[in-house]
Amino acid sequence: MTGQLPMLIVVIPLISAFLCPLIGLWRKDACYYWLILALSACAVGSIDTLVTVIYGGTIHYHLGGWAPPFGIEYVVDHLNGMMLVIISVISLAVAIYSKRSIEEELPEKVVYFYTAFLLQVTGFLGIVITGDLFNLYVFLEIASLAGYALIAIGEDGAPLASFRYIVMGTIGACFYLLGVGYIYVSTGSLNMADVHQILPQLYRSKVIITAVSFLLAGLAVKMALFPVHVWLPDAYTKAPSAASALIAPLMTKISLYVMIRLLFTVFKPSLSIELLPVADIMVWAGVIAILGGAIMALAQTDFKRMLCYIVVAEVGYIVGGVGLANATAMKGAILHILNDAVMTVGLFTVAGIVVYKTGRHDLSDCKDLFKKMPFTMAAFVVVALSIIGVPPTCGFFSKWYLIHGAVIAKHWAFLAALLLSSLISVILFFRIIEIGYAFRPSHGWHSGGGHAAAIDEAPLSMLIPTIAIAIAIILIGLYNQTILSNIIAPAVPVL
Repeated sequence: MTGQLPMLIVVIPLISAFLCPLIGLWRKDACYYWLILALSACAVGSIDTLVTVIYGGTIHYHLGGWAPPFGIEYVVDHLNGMMLVIISVISLAVAIYSKRSIEEELPEKVVYFYTAFLLQVTGFLGIVITGDLFNLYVFLEIASLAGYALIAIGEDGAPLASFRYIVMGTIGACFYLLGVGYIYVSTGSLNMADVHQILPQLYRSKVIITAVSFLLAGLAVKMALFPVHVWLPDAYTKAPSAASALIAPLMTKISLYVMIRLLFTVFKPSLSIELLPVADIMVWAGVIAILGGAIMALAQTDFKRMLCYIVVAEVGYIVGGVGLANATAMKGAILHILNDAVMTVGLFTVAGIVVYKTGRHDLSDCKDLFKKMPFTMAAFVVVALSIIGVPPTCGFFSKWYLIHGAVIAKHWAFLAALLLSSLISVILFFRIIEIGYAFRPSHGWHSGGGHAAAIDEAPLSMLIPTIAIAIAIILIGLYNQTILSNIIAPAVPVL
């Protein structure tokens, strides 16, 4: 059974998605427990696979017994082994969290939501585990289509936000597919390892240069790299709270993973560092994304929308770190994929609790929250400190490596952008903390009364995952060196 785990990790949520509507015909509330069971199996399988990679090396799985390059191959190394764990564990946490939120926001669409949720996770897992360029596109489309559906069933304005996402997502997917087509025309292969061996002699070909351009342009849209991020704020703001908590931390990070995989596994580092100015462009794109996202976040009065622009800024951290093209910055960029995924899900689970309690997500809705929901807001403070970069939270350590990498590369603009964004994050989060500590006489939590707000915590199904995420942020920070030495250092390409 262990030898079949790479396949089962993807097949379990896929088959579960097809069975979910049938279970819903029997008992609608059973779909939630079916979701938890399927994602628990994925999480266990992903963790076991990562441990196998750490102690036994890269795993190669040939689907149907067909050897590559003619057959599709699943490959798990340190980098995507880490991604599998990130996806499966965060998906499980959000699934546990989703019960009360979905019952409140989508009482008539529970079955459909959980079906699309499982398809979304299937797409995410497939993207990171496949070793085939076209198979990656297939899973990318599965994830995108499920994401469009999850977003469209949100609050007023969600269908229009989803339509904009569809337009931009389709453009990004088409660019990626065109890039893959050019590679296939040039090499006759779609297997990543096979293409890696064939391409070096073709690096000066205009066809390959065009392929690189299309691939990176498509991924820039998918990862919401500023200024092609315009689909993201509306989509994640209007989506159901549980959908935002699933998609926001994962979609952009998976696209960043694909970028790293293409630049340093399909192509050799020399292409983007020496032959083409890709690395230099990425650093400056990162600077623009960091500053653009941070400044736009300052202008928001909507809590969820502010978080969306923080996601845009965090994408700039990783893109710029990869573009610095030194081992220290690469460690910081890969570690920040892990850290930012955990921090982002923490922010959106807190936002979902605010929506659950108030029915709104303006910053003004955070008034008195430290009195009303002390445990929820304690978790929020941990996440906020991590995004600012305060030790021992995990955000400090990835930022430290990125700053160190910027100093090594002598790229002072990127260094300044990192420091300035941290200062802006202080303003953003302390503004919320100030509102949350405003213990003024109020009209009560829901209605009536001129007294101070009483404690009214989130339901345990929402509170426990949120607190667990906050604890994970601290633990990842405390054990950052263990993670770096066992998982991330072996994943850093030789630059």
